[in-house]
Amino acid sequence: MVNMKKKRRNPSITTSSMSDIGFLLLIFIMLISLMNQRYEEKINYSESTVLEKTQANSNFEIWIQKNGIVSANGKELDSLALERAIVSAISENQNVRIHVIADKDTPYKYVNSVVSVLQSLQHRVVSFVVKEKS
Repeated sequence: MVNMKKKRRNPSITTSSMSDIGFLLLIFIMLISLMNQRYEEKINYSESTVLEKTQANSNFEIWIQKNGIVSANGKELDSLALERAIVSAISENQNVRIHVIADKDTPYKYVNSVVSVLQSLQHRVVSFVVKEKS
């Protein structure tokens, strides 16, 4: 009789799938961080000595560039599209605060056109965003 012993293998954990899981987590984190980025135009802010801070999570920002281009949420808007965007933001959140952010060199007529849209909608919670005068 031949003595045949079964060789016992040491248990092992495969780690090749760990790199796949780590890679997927990295992609997930990168996508989530991109979704939370705030849209912003490059402008020179007007300055003020008196400031009031507002909550950032319930704002609808309207950007006005010095050449008169009006945008919100990264999209250029005419007055009709701006009105629709404001109505949509108000319908989603009744307590939304409209922030008008204009370059300090923007002619008044462009700011007034945005204010006229807000007046026609009778929206009363509006802030003009400025930076603190140093």
